[in-house]
Amino acid sequence: QFAEKFAQAGFVVSLFDYRYQGASEGEPRGQMLPTEQHEDFRNAITWTQLQSEVDPERIGLWGFSYSGGHALHLAAFDPRVKAIVVQMPTVNAFLISRRVASPLQLEELTKMVLQDRIKRYQTGKVSYLPLVAPPGEPSFLATPDAFTWVESNKSASEGRWENRISFESIEHCLYYEPAPHIEAIFPTPLCLITGEKDFLSPADLTADVHARAMEPKSLTILKGGHFDGFQGEGFEIASTTALRWFEKYLKQA
Repeated sequence: QFAEKFAQAGFVVSLFDYRYQGASEGEPRGQMLPTEQHEDFRNAITWTQLQSEVDPERIGLWGFSYSGGHALHLAAFDPRVKAIVVQMPTVNAFLISRRVASPLQLEELTKMVLQDRIKRYQTGKVSYLPLVAPPGEPSFLATPDAFTWVESNKSASEGRWENRISFESIEHCLYYEPAPHIEAIFPTPLCLITGEKDFLSPADLTADVHARAMEPKSLTILKGGHFDGFQGEGFEIASTTALRWFEKYLKQA
């Protein structure tokens, strides 16, 4: 949806799947390691810059959730990025995990992660946890809206999406903090979009990033939760906000 809106406004848009995901190659499937995904993002930027229809000096990033965190990291450390929009970004997974899960649930998950580390060392076998599940069943994104949204949208993946995440990925996810030096994003224009009822990327954590960031910056708070920026009024506000940001800092640059 967002890519189509940006393209209709005259932007060249590159979409890609991270390694081990979707249409991309690589094993084990379902692996999501931040450092590897950072490199995939950088490679996508390089590929885009080399296209004849692209101005390599006007590169913008849009990212959602975990990828939103990646975009924050790249904006801080990759000078090719000239504007950034992040929607419901993961900014501090350590704090988020302690809000979403109870101490007992987190202790159990940590045990499973450590047991998997031993198992992988001994056998090389990769083990998984469902990414989403009905309420009451074990999953990594254990919020009702996550399961509902995935169930209603998984057909868009054309059968390439798998509902699982490796325990090794979880081990990295639990301590992922992509923007400890948010000031380093300056002078790249930063647009943050969050939801007032977001449990997976709480609005107060995103607002803290906004407070620490230097100008130019923007913070938009939607009425809904983590996935409500993809439908109805939430999508119209989020997509229009993002488009105007890119038009201001990329088209007019």
